[in-house]
Amino acid sequence: MTYLRTLKHTPTDECWPLVCQWMESQPLPFYSELRRERPILKLPGLVLVSRYDDCMAVLQQHERFSVALYGPKQAGYWMAEDETPRHWREKGVMRSVLDLEDLPRLRAFAGERAATLLGQAGGQLDAVLGLSRAVPVALVQEMFGYDQSDPAEIRAWSFWNQYDAFYNQPFHASSQVDPSPEQITAERQAANVRMGAYLKGLLQRRAAQLAAGGPSEGRGDPATRLLRLSQSGAMDFDILRVARNVGGLLIGTIETTSQAVIHALSFLLADAERREAAVEAAHQAESEAIDGHVMEALRFHPPFPYFFRVCEQPTQLGLGMPWEQTIAPGTTVLTLNHSAMFDPTGFPDPQRFEPDRNQSANFLFGHGHHQCLGRHIGAAIIPEIVRQVLRLPAIEAAGPVDRGGGPFPEHFPLRWTPCEG
Repeated sequence: MTYLRTLKHTPTDECWPLVCQWMESQPLPFYSELRRERPILKLPGLVLVSRYDDCMAVLQQHERFSVALYGPKQAGYWMAEDETPRHWREKGVMRSVLDLEDLPRLRAFAGERAATLLGQAGGQLDAVLGLSRAVPVALVQEMFGYDQSDPAEIRAWSFWNQYDAFYNQPFHASSQVDPSPEQITAERQAANVRMGAYLKGLLQRRAAQLAAGGPSEGRGDPATRLLRLSQSGAMDFDILRVARNVGGLLIGTIETTSQAVIHALSFLLADAERREAAVEAAHQAESEAIDGHVMEALRFHPPFPYFFRVCEQPTQLGLGMPWEQTIAPGTTVLTLNHSAMFDPTGFPDPQRFEPDRNQSANFLFGHGHHQCLGRHIGAAIIPEIVRQVLRLPAIEAAGPVDRGGGPFPEHFPLRWTPCEG
């Protein structure tokens, strides 16, 4: 039986868990059938769109397809809003704070910290615990200003916020057993209480430093920059807004970076030809030589195989095509980005692994109004962490990626030949 025929004979409450299983274990054949036979697939309470043009249509029409589902998880944060003054103002502020001029410094930091951790490991390492989470934690602490923080605590703050926002929505309920949806939300709420207490102390320290004359050199970390702006009175950006945005930097950096690093590494190491080419690129003098290999690996194995939106007004998808249909208001719509990145209308010869492929149309960092704020940072530090691993002699995976029953990689063992001396 095909995927669609199997779904037709599947009990209603088992359809979404079955789709999740296919997206994890056999995504490309499943997506290929959807694009060919049912580009707009209706499930109980959900609509899945699988073709490139339709995914773009959803993500680029934020006035018709909103991020309303994020509201209960991120209330008061601009990224959980659409066409609001606060969204436009604070997104603009944060884009300015995260200067592109900082990218070489951030990439160098990620590379140096990764190389240090790998050099201390002695030939074997759990890449999740010892690298993919450890490097962004260090970056947040030392580059974003999270001083006097506990690494385990800030990992938890990112973990539970990401879990609750992206993997604990109403449509996930039928596939979420342990921890329960209620437990995930409770963990996120408790983590945010602890994070709030820390941020209060952090901003008090930064404010005292500014009152005493501030840093003698440079512009300071993002927390300091935001405080300066808040104190200037130049716009509506009070201390609560500062805290929410400093917290957002942490939440958006650690777990997403870790997941992308592990996905890219596991894919590149799984095939001898891909591994050889990526290792060669990792040893080139130009650090960016590895970037295309990593981005292409993430096209094959993206951290987020779909994004979700809520339809706000009747909207036609598949315009002019045999599968054209109107999406009703209140419908939760999933853009199957993984599928869209294998649609030949958007990605020529999609089954071919091409490190030189033009990645400007990929869905790794989203599109439209809610494109990832830190996409430039991610596109710099993720390949650099991978690059440091691939420079190790005789590097190989010593086992599969273990998700521990959850959505994030929890363990991925690596081994290599340690350098003498």
